[in-house]
Amino acid sequence: MRNEWTDLPVHIREVVEVCTGPITEVRPAVKGNHADIASMVAGPQGRVFVKAARKLAVGNGGPEVRSLRWEAAINPHVTEFAPRLLWVQESGEWLALGFEYLEGRHADFSPGSPDLEILAKVVEDLQARPCPGILDNKQVERRWEMVVDDASPMTGDVLLHADLNPANFLITSNRVAMVDWAFVARGAAWVEVALVIPWLLQAEAEAWAARLPAWVDADPGHLDLFAKAFADKWDLNLQTNTEPWAVQHAAYARAWARHRGCGA
Repeated sequence: MRNEWTDLPVHIREVVEVCTGPITEVRPAVKGNHADIASMVAGPQGRVFVKAARKLAVGNGGPEVRSLRWEAAINPHVTEFAPRLLWVQESGEWLALGFEYLEGRHADFSPGSPDLEILAKVVEDLQARPCPGILDNKQVERRWEMVVDDASPMTGDVLLHADLNPANFLITSNRVAMVDWAFVARGAAWVEVALVIPWLLQAEAEAWAARLPAWVDADPGHLDLFAKAFADKWDLNLQTNTEPWAVQHAAYARAWARHRGCGA
């Protein structure tokens, strides 16, 4: 659960205001679950989207801090696709990132939505971008090694956002941007498409995927393996996260596995 802006210690708010000037408005994000703080803040320099996380004593700062560090590291390599990172501030046990603020809507993945064409174009454009060297040691298959005996089919050299859900799209009048790059990784092209499938089960998901070479060219056995791994991983996630969206997503994942004949 996210905290309120006023929950931030004074010392981190002060270093943020070095970049923004005195803050006059705060609007918390209503979507997403990464970072302890995610809010639009306004000051004399304009609006900025701020994400902040508290460092934990173990685990290299904890998962939220690691996520923010990856977002900061990948941002210069994906400026065509993401809001621009403006600054990074650290104070005490807190890390804060300031991003270009974009006013837009989230994507609609319902049947017949024109946003499905946008999604397909984003996947193809992103996969045409060379994968930066900073991801050499961030392979997507590592996320799945706990639920499959052999995750090697997921290995590849393609740049993956790896979390292209509707809330991670910001669609403005003249731009489409993806946010929340915490799961960015290197891997096989089809993994990006497979990760989208459970979000599209009400929009003829595999018919949508069939327009993408990454899906058409993939080994069907690899897709079956991933569908089962995805469902198994979400069953594990429900042991610690029972929020309604997580329960629904786990159900979608299991339905997809059943559709491919590899899940109960």
